[in-house]
Amino acid sequence: MMLRYALKTVRARKVGFLGAFLALMCAAALITACGTLLDTGLRGTIRTERYAAAPVVVSGDQYVHRTTVKHKKGKTKVKHKAKPIAERAWIAERLRTRLAHVPAVARVVPELTFLAQPLTPAGTGGRTAYGHAWESAALTPYRLTTGRAPASDGDLVIDSALAARARLRPGDRLTVQSTQAPRRYRITGIAAPATAVRHQTSLFFSTAEARRLAAHPGQVSAFGVLPTTGADLEKVRTAVAQALAGTTAQVSTGAARGPVEFLDAAAARTRLVSMGGAMGGTSLLVAVLVVVGTFALTVQQRHRELALLRAIAATPGEIRRLLGREALIVGAAAGTVGALLGLPLGDWLHSRFVALGAVPATLEPTVSVFPPFVALAATLLGAWAAARIASRRIVRIRPTEALAEARTERTRPAWGRIGAGLLLLAGGAVLVVVLTSLRTEPASTPVTFLAVVVLSTSVALLGPVLVKAAALVLGGPLRLTGHGGRLATANLRGNAARMASVVTPLTLLVGMTCTVLFVQSTLGDAARAQVRDGVRADWVVAAQGPGVPAEAAQRLRAQHHTVTEVVRTTVRVGLDKYPAQGVTPAGLTRTWDPQVTAGSLDRLAAHTVAVSQLAADQQHLTPGSTLKLTLGDGTPATLTVAAVYARGLGFGDITFAHDLVARHVDNPLASSVLVSTARTETQLATTLREFPGLRILSPAAADGLQADRQQANAEVDYLAMGLVLAFTAIAVVNTLAMSVAERVRDFALLRLAGATRRQVLRMLRTETLSVLCLATSLGSGIALVVLAAFSVGMTGRAAPSVTPLLYATVVGVAGLLALVASAVPGRAALRVRAVTVATAKE
Repeated sequence: MMLRYALKTVRARKVGFLGAFLALMCAAALITACGTLLDTGLRGTIRTERYAAAPVVVSGDQYVHRTTVKHKKGKTKVKHKAKPIAERAWIAERLRTRLAHVPAVARVVPELTFLAQPLTPAGTGGRTAYGHAWESAALTPYRLTTGRAPASDGDLVIDSALAARARLRPGDRLTVQSTQAPRRYRITGIAAPATAVRHQTSLFFSTAEARRLAAHPGQVSAFGVLPTTGADLEKVRTAVAQALAGTTAQVSTGAARGPVEFLDAAAARTRLVSMGGAMGGTSLLVAVLVVVGTFALTVQQRHRELALLRAIAATPGEIRRLLGREALIVGAAAGTVGALLGLPLGDWLHSRFVALGAVPATLEPTVSVFPPFVALAATLLGAWAAARIASRRIVRIRPTEALAEARTERTRPAWGRIGAGLLLLAGGAVLVVVLTSLRTEPASTPVTFLAVVVLSTSVALLGPVLVKAAALVLGGPLRLTGHGGRLATANLRGNAARMASVVTPLTLLVGMTCTVLFVQSTLGDAARAQVRDGVRADWVVAAQGPGVPAEAAQRLRAQHHTVTEVVRTTVRVGLDKYPAQGVTPAGLTRTWDPQVTAGSLDRLAAHTVAVSQLAADQQHLTPGSTLKLTLGDGTPATLTVAAVYARGLGFGDITFAHDLVARHVDNPLASSVLVSTARTETQLATTLREFPGLRILSPAAADGLQADRQQANAEVDYLAMGLVLAFTAIAVVNTLAMSVAERVRDFALLRLAGATRRQVLRMLRTETLSVLCLATSLGSGIALVVLAAFSVGMTGRAAPSVTPLLYATVVGVAGLLALVASAVPGRAALRVRAVTVATAKE
C-alpha cells in the first residue's frame, strides 16, 4: 500500500521531484564513467602486435618483489608485494640455448627493441617508432614486399605504413635518431605485417647494427618461442617455464603477451586504476553531499503536506517508509538513465586521456555491466539514505509542531546538526594538519580533495547559522539599497535553512574548482622555482625529438666547455618509487646547484649517489650511508650516499652519475644538456649543426618551455576532476532553481502587498548576491587553507600559487550560474497573475 501511495505522489509531483531526479541522474552517470575507467585499468585489453606469430614469449621480470614474514601468536603470515619498474627489463642472451633444447620447440627468435626515430617531415603519424634486428621480423611476421633484407650496418628495412606516409622506396636515404648519434641509412627493403600493426612503427636493422644500437651486450629484450606444428601450447609453456627455473625470466602466452610488448600500456593500468578510484571516490562524496541537500530541499518544500499527514494519524514510521519508497522510485529511474549515459561518457573520458597522452591507445577500454550496476546500486542507496536523513526532523517532532513549522522555520537552533557540523569541521582541521606533513604527491592529492569535501560538508551542516551570521553582517549595507535590500535581509534571517541549501553547492563549487586549478600550479611553480635557482649554466641544449645524443655533448666538450648531460628515470628503494636523474659528474658545480645541505657533489661517481632531503628523511640516510635500490630496468645496485640536497622537487629525489643511469634506461639520450661557456648561442648552434632537432636555449627560455609542459600535464588533472566540477555546477543551478520555484506564493503575496515586479526581482537578485558572497568567502577560505597546507607539505612553505585572473573567472562563472539559475525561474513565476497564485490550492 505504501508503495502505491509513493507512486501516486511521484506522479502527482513530477516537477517537485525533477531536481532530485537530475541530481541522482548526474551522480549515476559520473559514477558509471569513473567505474568504466577503473574497470579498464583492472581488465583492459592490451593486444599484441609484434608478437602475433609467437605463441610463447619469454621476457624479463617487470616488477620489484618484496616478501615479508610475520610471526604472531604462533601463526606465520607471509605477504608478497610487487611494484612495477619504469624501464624494460632485459634478459641474458645465453638463455636461448636452454630454450632451444625444450621439447616441441621448433625455433627460438631473439628480440631486440630499442628507440629508433625516423627523421622525416611526415613523421610517424603519432606512432611510437622502435628498432629491431631483421631476424625478429618472424615474430609478427613481417614479410618483404619489395627489396631485400639488411645485410650491412648501413642497411635498413622500413614498414609499409612509414614508406607510404613518407613516400620512401628502396634506394632512398633515411636519417634515424636512435640511442647513438643520428645516422643516415640506405633503405634496402619495405616489409608489411601479416596482421594489423596500428600502434607502432618498425625499423629493421642488420643484427650487428641492432646490437650496437640496443647497447645491451649479451642481453635481449625478449625471446619469441615458436613451437613445432601440432604441439600442445600449454605443455610447451610449462616446459619453457621449467627450463627457466632459477632465473627471473617470465613466460607469457595469449593475452598476457600484450603487456610484455607495450610496457607503457601495462604501466597505464595502474595509473588508470588510481585516477578512476580517485575520481570515483571524490564523485561519490560530492554526490552524497549534493543529493542529501537536494532531498532536504524537496522535503522542506513538502513540509506542510507531511505535517498534515502527521496530523491525521500517520506514524513516523509510515512517513519514513513513504519518503524512502519515493526516493527509491526516483532513484531507480534516475540511476537507470544516468548509468546508460555514463557508458558513452566513460568512453569519451578514455579517448580524451588517450589524446592528452595520459593513457596509451594500446590499452583498449573495457565495457561491462559492473559499473552501471554499481552506479545504480549506489544511486538507490544514496537516494534512500538522503531521504532518511532529510526526514529526520519531520518524523521526530509532534504533529502540532510540524504544522507550525510548515509556515515558518523553527527559531531554536538544531543542536544536533550544529554538533555534527562542528565535529566535521574538526575532522577537516585534522586533515589539513595531516596534509602539512605529507611530502609526496600521491599521498597528498587524495587528502587534499577529501579535506575540501569534509570542510564543505561542515558548511552544509552549519549553513543556517552561517547564513544568519551573514545576514547580521550584511544587514546594514543591504538596507541602504532600498526596499529590495530590506526584504532580502528579512528573507535571509527568516529562511536560513532554505538559503543554506543554496550556499552548500556554491561553496563546494568555488572551493573544489580553486583547489583543482591551483594545486597543480602550486606544485609546478615551486618545482620550476627550484630549477631556476639551481641551474647555473649559461645555455641549455634541448631536443625536439627523443633527446640529445651523447656525441653532441662530446662535441661541445671538445670546444673546452663545461657540459652536464641530464638523463631522467625512476628508481625504487624497496618498493618506494623516486624520480631520479643521471648527471655528468665532471664540472657539475659549475652548471648545477641543488643546494647541498650535507656532504659534497665532488664525491659523486659511479659508486656513489646524491639524495634529496625528502629521500634522506624517509630512508634515514646521511653522507656515508649505504643505499640499496633497484634501477629503472630492475638491476639492483648498492651505492654510498655522497651528498644530501634540498631542491629535490625540481631535480628529483636521487641523483646518479650519468653513465650509470644511461646503461639502465630505454632512452639513454639526455633530456637536456647544461652548458657553461662564454660562447654565444649562434656559435653553439654552429658546433651542433650536424645534430638535427637540437635547440640552444637560455635558462629563462628553458623555464618557459617547462611551464608549457607543466600546463599540458595539468590538463589531465583538469579533465579528471572537470566532470566532478560540472556535476557540482549542475547541482548549483538545480538547487537554486528548486529554491526559487518553491517561493511562487511568497512572490504573489509580495505583489498583492504592493511590491512591483521589478522590486521582487531586485530582492531576489540581492538575495542571490548575498548568498554568493557568503559561499565565495567560505569556498575561497576552504581552498586557501587546504592549498596552504598542501604547499607546506610539498614545498616547505605556505605559498600557494594563485592566478588572480583565473580566480576572478571562477568567481565570475559561479556568480553567473547563480544569477541565471535564480532569475529564470523567478521571472517565470512572476508571469502568472498574483491573485491566481495566491488563491490557488497548494
